[in-house]
Amino acid sequence: MTALDVPALVRDPATRVVVTCGSGGVGKTTTAAAMALIGAEAGRRTVVLTIDPARRLAQSMGLTELDNTPREVKGVENGRLFAMMLDMKRTFDEVIIENSPPDRAAKIMANPFYQSLSSSLAGTQEYMAMEKLGQLVSQDEWDLIVVDTPPSRSALDFLDAPNRLGRFLDGRMVRLLSAPAKAGGRAYMKVVTASLSVAAKAFTRILGNELLSDVSTFVAALESTFGGFRERAAKTYDLLKQPGTAFVVVAAPEPDALREASYFVERLSADRMPLAGAIVNRTHLTEPAAGLGPLTAARAEAAAEVVAGRTGLELAEAALRVHVEVAAAAEHDARMTARFTSAHGSVPVAAVPALPVDVHDLDGLRTIGKLLGA
Repeated sequence: MTALDVPALVRDPATRVVVTCGSGGVGKTTTAAAMALIGAEAGRRTVVLTIDPARRLAQSMGLTELDNTPREVKGVENGRLFAMMLDMKRTFDEVIIENSPPDRAAKIMANPFYQSLSSSLAGTQEYMAMEKLGQLVSQDEWDLIVVDTPPSRSALDFLDAPNRLGRFLDGRMVRLLSAPAKAGGRAYMKVVTASLSVAAKAFTRILGNELLSDVSTFVAALESTFGGFRERAAKTYDLLKQPGTAFVVVAAPEPDALREASYFVERLSADRMPLAGAIVNRTHLTEPAAGLGPLTAARAEAAAEVVAGRTGLELAEAALRVHVEVAAAAEHDARMTARFTSAHGSVPVAAVPALPVDVHDLDGLRTIGKLLGA
């Protein structure tokens, strides 16, 4: 197994973007924050972007809230660190404003269908994540960008954003819905009821004339702007495949988490994305028992049985019982990690010991950073 040197990765001037992915509850957000802090305190101007709506990132950095604007984290030594959380609708609005004439932008954003689409349509979050990352990279303001993705397999959905957007725009339904607006307002009902077949009539019955009109007008107004969306998403996708980007898979030594980690490793490999390695968080380690050398769970259990009930050895028995639990957990974690590394022998791995308390401030993140490089 090759060791993953996380501090070296984020301190390297050649590393521009780090994307973390993994299942929920494995410490991914904390790991992303710790990596960003390492980079910042190495003198790199760093921003960490979370797509996960959890508030842990803000809390660990001493911020009361996060939004679509990078907020500087106070208390960073020898550098500057900023944090932000993706605001899907605000990002969508910014893109519309930047890529449409003022009158068209106002028309699009006032459209009832757009107001619904920009905040709730499935897949919009992933596309806007791609858009926001592209914006951060193009600003040329950041030495290092760390992206904390959602805690599920949808974390990699933004890799599909350009293709899914293209399928949506080129799809039959979009062409159908945009036809009435292209035909002109007065011809609207005539086109829908007579020229667009039984399917269009069904849309009218289900959605109603007013909503269908909103959809049609929206699609027609947004058509030229979407072309720019598609180009930028494709450009960001290409950027993610370049050497300056590094994907880091985060897991815990549990079957479900490692199964998800395997999925991410295989998916990134299939897409030829630059995988830097994997981090197995919250592993349990054992220290040699005093005067006994390395003590396995089985040996500790046997020793506890020998001293059980003996006068004056109650404390020894209690210590051995505790060691049994600790050693058993360590052996389990080592076994789970070994199973993962045997399946993905070429993937560098860093194992991070479990901490006795939750990380809630910069000192805690610094501790995680040290463990990432141990």
